[in-house]
Order: sequence, then C-alpha cells, then structure tokens
Amino acid sequence: MAEITAAMVKALRDETGLGMMECKKALTENNGDVEASKDALRAKGLATAEKRSSRDTKEGVVLVISDETQATMVEVLCETDFCARNEEFQTMAKDVSQLAAQAAEGTIQATDEINQRVQKTLAIIGENMSFSRGVKICADRIGTYVHHNGKVGVIVGVQGDIDEETLSGLCMHIAFSDPLGITGDDVPEDLVAKEKQIAMQQAIESGKNEEIAEKMVVGKLRKFIASKALIEQSYVRDDQKQVKDILGNATIKAFARFAVN
Repeated sequence: MAEITAAMVKALRDETGLGMMECKKALTENNGDVEASKDALRAKGLATAEKRSSRDTKEGVVLVISDETQATMVEVLCETDFCARNEEFQTMAKDVSQLAAQAAEGTIQATDEINQRVQKTLAIIGENMSFSRGVKICADRIGTYVHHNGKVGVIVGVQGDIDEETLSGLCMHIAFSDPLGITGDDVPEDLVAKEKQIAMQQAIESGKNEEIAEKMVVGKLRKFIASKALIEQSYVRDDQKQVKDILGNATIKAFARFAVN
C-alpha cells in the first residue's frame, strides 16, 4: 500500500475542490494513484449531480464580459439565492463566463470544460446547478447592462456611430421593455398568430360587422408587434419617441436579454 501523505491529499483537494477526507479516501482506495483518484472523484461527482438534476434551478446569476467590439453573456443557475450569492458559486460563474467568451459569435453551448467547472462547484456546495445559456455578439460598438442584483443582463451590438449616453440608454430600455426582436419581422410568428386569434375572438364577441372586425384585428396586431419589436417600442426615457428615433444613422445588429426567473 502506497503511503498517502498530507501533501498528496492537499494537492488533490486543490485540484478537485473536494474535502480532505474525500480526497484521502480516494487516494487510499486507489493506492496513491492521483489520476485514478481524480477519475473516481469525478465519477462520484457525476453520480451525485445526476441525483440532484431533478431539483428545480430557479435562482442564479447573469454575467457579462465585454470590450468595445464584442460581448459575451452567460446565465448560470442554481437552486437557492443563498447559493447564488455564495463566493464559490460566484467564482465558478466568472470562470464559466471566461470559458464561454472563447466561443464564436452567436448562441453558446456548454462545452465539456464548462460542465466540468460547474460540476466541481456542485460537488463542493451540494446544490443542483447548471450552465443555462450563453450568447456572444460582435459589432462596431457594444453596450452592456447588468442589474445590481445580478439577475438581469443585456448586451447589444450597434453598427455605426452612437454616443455612450445613447448606448447606455438603449441597454436600460431593453432591460426594462424586454423586446422579442429588432423589427416587426423578428417577432415570432407563433406569437403573432396567437395574438391574431385572440383579437379576432374579441372582435366577434363585440358584435361588430366583418369589415369593422377586420380593422380592429389589424389595429391590435399592429400595436402588439410595435410593443414587442425593439425599434418600434416607445423609448423608456422619452415616450414621445420610438427607439429608432434615438439611433440616428446607427443600426442595431443584435441584442440579447437574460433574466433569472
């Protein structure tokens, strides 16, 4: 039987983040083989994660990493707000955001490295947690916003000239108004169809004739799409203007809004 030294246990603990007793037990069971011990601990962690995977994850954090021309936003979920505020969880979420920032522009899927970093913290804290989603935007100018509670985040990419105050206002607007697309064409067709069905039913129940009912439906749909399309929305800082009025010659390339529900 190989001698299990305190230095070996500490090194394994530093690498896995698990407790001293767990690390010593793994080393003992694997005759001091560090790699075999890591594999055993990883397998145990995955088994534990599988048991906990059915628990609801309704808390978490949103983090943003950005520079002038690109931004990455991630959402990492857990079970409780207590966990979301835990320093260990916060450090893991920052590490995950750094890993996600290496991805190409667009929607970011969890990599093995991201999942392993999450599982390491799960093994320490004991709550179900996961990388929920991520996105990266590249553009001439980048705007970002994260609410003070860390549960709502916005990134937006703009092509063309735009001043910092307008860019900041645009991010705040998106955080508040939760648009579904940049233009009316970007609003999901299934939502538009559902709204049309509701509007038609309301028009029929009102007893209006067919011609008036059709006009009512068209009007309601127009208002609905304008309320969900970013550039058509009334600007939160000046409701006499639409968002497109504050952009000047700049155009919105892409935006994303994450909110921990």
